[in-house]
Amino acid sequence: MNPAQMLGHLCVSVEMVLSDASTKQKLIGKILAPFIRGSVLGDKPFGRNAPTDPSFVIADERDLDKERERLKGLIARVVDQGIDKAGTRVHIFFGKLTGPQWGVLIYKHMDHHLRQFGV
Repeated sequence: MNPAQMLGHLCVSVEMVLSDASTKQKLIGKILAPFIRGSVLGDKPFGRNAPTDPSFVIADERDLDKERERLKGLIARVVDQGIDKAGTRVHIFFGKLTGPQWGVLIYKHMDHHLRQFGV
């Protein structure tokens, strides 16, 4: 994954909290999420080599500046919609999350990838 693809990957993940489409929690998440939710949403940064859902893999080439602007716009939309709206969304792995949990997850996911690229 190059930096532009990483930003595209982050965009896809943030779009999940903005989408009006109904998302269902995958079976594997229903089984495993209760055991790891606390550690993922806790104080420690994400570990390396965590699995990624295929729908979040960005394999095509992307324009770095366009993806950066796209991500900034998506973050602004999440902030504008507010914490209550975020709490109505279902994460594909973790299931129903509160608004604050979505905020932690988005932050930690971005932090993980920005550190990966030395930002």
